[in-house]
Amino acid sequence: MTTKIWEHEDYLVTIDKGDLELDVIYKFLSKQSYWSKGISKEDVIKSINHSALCFGMYYINPDNKEKKQIGFARVISDLVTFSYLTDVFILPGYRNLGLGKWLLHIITNYDELDIRRIMLSTDDGHSFYSRYGFEPLDKPNVFMQIKGKGAI
Repeated sequence: MTTKIWEHEDYLVTIDKGDLELDVIYKFLSKQSYWSKGISKEDVIKSINHSALCFGMYYINPDNKEKKQIGFARVISDLVTFSYLTDVFILPGYRNLGLGKWLLHIITNYDELDIRRIMLSTDDGHSFYSRYGFEPLDKPNVFMQIKGKGAI
């Protein structure tokens, strides 16, 4: 898989895991997200390493061209039949600029994710994600789960 880059004004998105700023991702997930509060840095790194795709969003300073991570999304997948979108965020100082919309547009139109099913779980983003084709499960009663030791 070749590294893909999307650019828009002073922002870019890449799927290159080597570009990810692990401290930024860890700090947001462990301290600010409602779904991963308290997650260890080791588990964040492990989750990234074992995910099919990670989308890092960056602000490029127009003066010195320094790159700063401001958003993230992770896709767990076999890239054939099923994907699970998770850990989607834009840092607070960069929200309401259309960047989340741009990130979701990139993800939902990425050729590698033209597969049978992409799922996600959200407590408060139903109206946002529905703009990109996400809808409630047709048969929620057919899905089952085992809650592991790290379940919240």
